[in-house]
Formats: sequence, structure tokens, C-alpha cells
Amino acid sequence: MQNEGRRSLTTTPRPLTTQNLRPTIAQAGGGRDRASLVDRAQEAIEEGSHSFAAASRLFDRDTRERAWLLYAWCRRCDDIADNQDKGGPLGEPGSAKNAEDRIQAIRVLTRRALSEQPTADPAFDGFGLVADECGLTQDMANDVIGGFALDATGWAPANERDMLRYCYHVAGAVGIMMARVMGVSEDDGETLDRANDLGLAFQMANIARDVVEDAAAGRVYLPATWLAEKGLAPGDHALPENRFVLASLMPRLIGLMEKHEAAARLGAARLPFRSRWAVLAAANIYGAIGRKVLARGQKAWDRRVVVPGYEKLWHVVVAYFQALRNSPPGPDEDITWSRHDFRPVAGW
Repeated sequence: MQNEGRRSLTTTPRPLTTQNLRPTIAQAGGGRDRASLVDRAQEAIEEGSHSFAAASRLFDRDTRERAWLLYAWCRRCDDIADNQDKGGPLGEPGSAKNAEDRIQAIRVLTRRALSEQPTADPAFDGFGLVADECGLTQDMANDVIGGFALDATGWAPANERDMLRYCYHVAGAVGIMMARVMGVSEDDGETLDRANDLGLAFQMANIARDVVEDAAAGRVYLPATWLAEKGLAPGDHALPENRFVLASLMPRLIGLMEKHEAAARLGAARLPFRSRWAVLAAANIYGAIGRKVLARGQKAWDRRVVVPGYEKLWHVVVAYFQALRNSPPGPDEDITWSRHDFRPVAGW
């Protein structure tokens, strides 16, 4: 037979085993060069927040670079969640499924970055790097991502406690990570509590400034109980004809902001000088935003409230002397709250 003795051309495929695969080497930053990640993060903060960029320059070099890396991750997560670019106009919301998919993408990329695996996104790779250097954890990241998830579901606060919990997720939890970046030990609960206060204060200033812009995007961050007390319906509260009544809520919101701002200054007193200076400068600048909204009354939203460069410089100078004196008075009432009071409870 002609085929006798011929070697068969058909071979049995070799099974794929772990011996045939080359594992990805775990490396903080996904294997990217640290300097390039820092450069990209600096670009992100300078485009995304002039106030944070100004305050960050007061840190020592290591802390400054780590703060940039953390900010870049927050900015990138926010952009993915809101389908926007560098904090610009909100993109088309799409379906609930699309929103859920975007949050899931943030979770997956963050988990991968914390596992020291490459993500193909410099902001997430940079987060993996700063997490490795400063001991940031998955739980810390999850608390922040929880805020993006709330926005994705169209959530709105029913009461003041809900609003504060939201502020914890989107800003207070970031303040806690920033404290770790500044070298605060995970065992120093008092300072971490006050770092959370600073984030809460920042976010309340944002809510006050952006209330009309947020309403145009279908978002409400003022408590429904507050609006109901003034006879305002969520969604209609920011209409031009309702601005006078809306402004009457600002003393309450800014008063709450200032309470947490004052508490945060007590925490800043426990930081090294340059970190203390930077934190106080940021507190002065963001506090000024809230107080400008309050001072303008019903005209607060005719144009966006900003702190111009010369005012930022003044707040930085004032913060320098505040940091030198280092004797903040604290809030008018005793501090009985901690960061744990603002985390979600079961079923929230």
C-alpha cells in the first residue's frame, strides 16, 4: 500500500498548561516608569483642578508626587463614571446597564492595579504605585468607588445623614487616603477622622457651588427633607424662579461645611509643617468657595463661583502663618463623630 510506512501528518495537540504560559510579573505601577506616571498625573491635576494643583505645590516632593498620582486616579474614575473628559461636561448617560458597566470597569482596573498588574491606563497604574508606596488598600478604594456607583444609579439623598454619607464616599474617603499619602499611620484614627472632615467640607462647598449645574444634569445632592421644608421639589429647586428660596438653604449647608472645616484644621495641626501648610491652603481656598456662594445669595449661580489666582495666593500666604502658629480653635461644638459615622450601614 502506498501509504504504508509514511509518517502521519496528523498530530495530537499538546494540552495548554501553566508550564507553557509566561506569567505577568507583579510590579507596582504595572511596570511603567515612575517618572512618566508622575508627569501624566501632574498634567491631570493641572487640567482638572487649579485649586488642588496650587495647594499640592506646598508639599515636599515625595508627598506632592504621590498626591498627584492619587488625584489622577480619582479624576480618571470620575471621567469613566460620568462618561466625560477631564472633568468637562457630562457625557450622554446612556442606559443603566452602560452606567453599571462603567463602574464595573473602574472596579476591575483598580483591583488589577492594586494587584500590581498592568492596566493599560496610566492613571490606574499610577494608583497601583502610590498604593504600594503608602499602604492604600482595596477597602479604601472601594469606599471611593461607592460614590461613583451612587451617581450611576441616579441616587439622591433623602436626609442630611444621606448627604454626609455621599460626601464621605466621594471626598471624605479620598481625604483619608491623602492622609496616608502624607504619612499618617493607619493606627492614628483621630487624624484620619479629621482628614475625612476636610473631604466632607470640600464636597459641601462643591454642592453649594454646583447645585444649578447638577440639577441641569438630573442630579440632586441637597437632602430631600431640606427641600421639602422650603416647599421645593427636587428637580425644580434650581429653576430661576426658585433661586431666592434655594439661597435660603445655603446658610445651613455652609454652616455644616464650616463645622467640618474647623474640625479638619485640628487634624492638620498634627501634620508635618509642609503638609499642614498645604492642607490649610486647600481648606482656605475651598472654604472661600462656599462662603462666596453664601455671600452672593440668589445670584450665586448667575455665574460660576471661582477663586482667582491672586486670591489663591492670599489664601496660601494666610495658611503659611496659620501653619506656623498651629493653634486652630476647632468647631464651636464638641466633636463626637468619626469617619465611621459616615460610612454606609446595612441596606443603605
